[in-house]
Amino acid sequence: MRSFIRANFLYLAWVVSLVATGGSLFMSEVLNYAPCKLCWLQRIFMYPLVLLLGRAAIRGDRRIVGYVAPLIAIGGFISLYHYGEQKVPGMASILPCTVGVPCNEDYLDWFGVITIPLLALIAFILIGLLLWFGSRKRDQDGWTDVDDSEFDER
Repeated sequence: MRSFIRANFLYLAWVVSLVATGGSLFMSEVLNYAPCKLCWLQRIFMYPLVLLLGRAAIRGDRRIVGYVAPLIAIGGFISLYHYGEQKVPGMASILPCTVGVPCNEDYLDWFGVITIPLLALIAFILIGLLLWFGSRKRDQDGWTDVDDSEFDER
């Protein structure tokens, strides 16, 4: 299983970003859930991953990890904040949404825990873990970062 993930981590990360993007579009365009301000910010950081990771997967360009890491980190932090705003009482008053849909509104609330921002956070974390795991190699001392010189230029 590890070797499969290591060999296909770019494709797997791309599929996760594709599912997250497709899910957000399905919820807004088919289910008519109006995205709030924080949802739009999360989309800004997720949608480019579909194009960047798709191109990197097709080309086998492992160097994309350094370029998409800021998108993953910032999008993940926004998702974490948004989830906290929905689940922690009083957090919505820190930076309230004043226009449009309130950011603390739950369209989706499975088991009292799983909300749209949590699903986005899981996607950002999963993409980050796949890219981190795939960009490392195993040597006799354990896992180390792969040297950029090992990547072939295309």
